[in-house]
Amino acid sequence: MNQDFVNNLIEALKFSPDNILLRTQLAELLVAVDRNDEAEEHYLYILKTDSSNSKARIGLAIVYYKQSNFSTAAAILEPDVDNNGSPEALVLYAKILLKLNKLSEARKYYKIALDLSPDFKDYELDSMLRIPSGEVKRPSQDIDDELEDRFEKQQSDVTFKDVGGMEDVKEEINIKIIQPLKHAELYKAYGKKTGGGILLYGPPGCGKTHLARATAGEVQAAFMAVGINDILEMWIGESEKNLHMIFETARRSNPCVLFFDEVDALGASRSDMKQSSGRHLINQFLSEMDGVEDNNDGLLILAATNAPWHLDPAFRRPGRFDRIIFVKPPDSEGREQILKLLLAKKPTKDIRFGELAKNSEEFSGADLEAAVDLAVEEKLRVSFKTGIPEPITTQDMLAAIKKVKPSTKEWFSTARNYALYANETGMYDDILTYLKIKK
Repeated sequence: MNQDFVNNLIEALKFSPDNILLRTQLAELLVAVDRNDEAEEHYLYILKTDSSNSKARIGLAIVYYKQSNFSTAAAILEPDVDNNGSPEALVLYAKILLKLNKLSEARKYYKIALDLSPDFKDYELDSMLRIPSGEVKRPSQDIDDELEDRFEKQQSDVTFKDVGGMEDVKEEINIKIIQPLKHAELYKAYGKKTGGGILLYGPPGCGKTHLARATAGEVQAAFMAVGINDILEMWIGESEKNLHMIFETARRSNPCVLFFDEVDALGASRSDMKQSSGRHLINQFLSEMDGVEDNNDGLLILAATNAPWHLDPAFRRPGRFDRIIFVKPPDSEGREQILKLLLAKKPTKDIRFGELAKNSEEFSGADLEAAVDLAVEEKLRVSFKTGIPEPITTQDMLAAIKKVKPSTKEWFSTARNYALYANETGMYDDILTYLKIKK
């Protein structure tokens, strides 16, 4: 755009000084060529004639923004944004608020602009306010009310008697969590807090989530199962806010078991992260666990992961997840108990549970459940013809077990490498013991 065209418009305006459209066009061109002082005069002239001219207000705000007069620019735009004005006004207002270090307000108005124009993108605002799309797990939404409805009133009706096997794991949880709550006064006398953190790790499908829910049932505590989608937001700062609200809800529900599934997705090692947003979330998580500003007494934090090697080492410091428990696939006795629980309310006949357990070595609880489902499906096909529920037999279960491949093998092939070559602290010694590998 050349200066001659701008000068021609200035000459034309001399002959028609009250032509608002011509004056607006000239002001816009003056801004484009960085003649901001002149543009300011024209916009002020227009607003003296018509104070409701939103186009002139936005233009004048742009002038002041470019002149770094951010407070004045914000004041000029307020009438437009307070009425949910155009996306252009809202985006400009968000940028001005960023310059004034009002991050949360800037995020609010940029959200409104995106609601009005979902396909709109602004590089500056996106880089300052939004997490890159590859890290977003769900669309942004407030969860304040959801937390109250979804978590506070949950009580677990599952106890350890509903968990097959895992006696050593149950005992460790009993010592770390259940006994302190049952004998809170004794712990108080020794100056020890009730609560704390336990990290459960092992192959998928071995009952980590079920065990956490049973722990809550044992102590008659509220149970909050938190997944990654309950926390992660597309807006920088919102994920940390969600995490804080979850911890606050748990503290109000004392005693409470707060269970984080797939915790490695939230607490991945900060050294592997390219985005600062992920590091901020981990720092928030660590701060909440430490209870620096809040009292975590009576708050029991359990977490499960299939990949403990991806978890930031800071989570394993004393006072955080200071008990790390390997949840291995069920042994023969455990598989018997699990199968009895799975088949308890189904029509069966002459089930030899010992034989089934012997033939399902390396099976996880989920694998056993898959085998039971296969046997049920086969029996349903027969029952459709006879019209009566046909009982499941040992042979039916053995046939189903042959069709299921243990899902734990792939996990152990990965875990073995970490246990052998990245085990300076001895954290994975239990894996070596299970695999019968000498240290």
